[in-house]
Amino acid sequence: MNVAECVGVGTQVLTKAGVENPRADVEWLLASCLHTRRMQLYLDLNRDLNPAQQGHFETLLTRRAAREPLQHILGTAEFSGRLFEVDRFVLIPRPETELLAELGVRHVRRRLGLDPKSGPPWRHSRKPFSALDFGTGSGCLAVTLALEAGEGSDIQVSAVDISPDAIEVARRNARRHGCDRVVRFFLGDGFAGLNSTPSSGPKKFDLILTNPPYIPTREIQALQPEVRDHDPVLALDGGEDGLLFYRRLATEALERMNEAGVLMAEFGDGQFERVAGLFRGVGWAVEAPVQDDTGRLRILIARPVAS
Repeated sequence: MNVAECVGVGTQVLTKAGVENPRADVEWLLASCLHTRRMQLYLDLNRDLNPAQQGHFETLLTRRAAREPLQHILGTAEFSGRLFEVDRFVLIPRPETELLAELGVRHVRRRLGLDPKSGPPWRHSRKPFSALDFGTGSGCLAVTLALEAGEGSDIQVSAVDISPDAIEVARRNARRHGCDRVVRFFLGDGFAGLNSTPSSGPKKFDLILTNPPYIPTREIQALQPEVRDHDPVLALDGGEDGLLFYRRLATEALERMNEAGVLMAEFGDGQFERVAGLFRGVGWAVEAPVQDDTGRLRILIARPVAS
């Protein structure tokens, strides 16, 4: 078979299996088998695959037709223009979460005076700007924040997760992108994980970013197979009503914020009013929610009232 034939046959197979964007997925799989760029395929449509390449492609195609996520098959997922290692131990980064990263980066650069339009730095403290990625998973938020906050900026990023396997993936991603000296990883259940050693680092933060589990337990079985069967349940299950971790954040994060600190959290469809109510009820000021590219309310921004 040549490239064109593989694309045609593969697209039919994935379409029948109910895969979204079947042609694009076939192209990614084929490019991986041929160790080339996806767009290069269209310059090599008549290129014949050797038996080993064809066998490899058929194996990958079978896995994708069984609804194994494309990112797991390739071993990486793109997030904010960078490739991150992913596997069954971490949530595959979603495009919506890129908005959370963008808001966090913009906030840090503004606070540190790294954006020419933002005016002078927000403070003159000698302490580094401290940020926390709560429930880091693959580490995509922490790494992106560390890399894009500005070259040479005085920022310290902490990242915590309850899963030891996720922490190892996140560490590898920090090394992959050369920011493992900026991001410090902690294993544990939420804020308690930051107390694992006497010299753990900052106990209070100028910024907390989080994409916590927010799917109600009863709805997990109705998710797409790629999510339901392959993403870790720990990263999906938000309890009976999906708000378990927002209740924890609303109460536990208050004492973890520095003066003028900000918390930014992703939430699910239709959850804003309930999530905002939880935060307002214990002493947070909640800004207007931020919409994602589809127009859905997606990001909560909150500040302790006292600040």
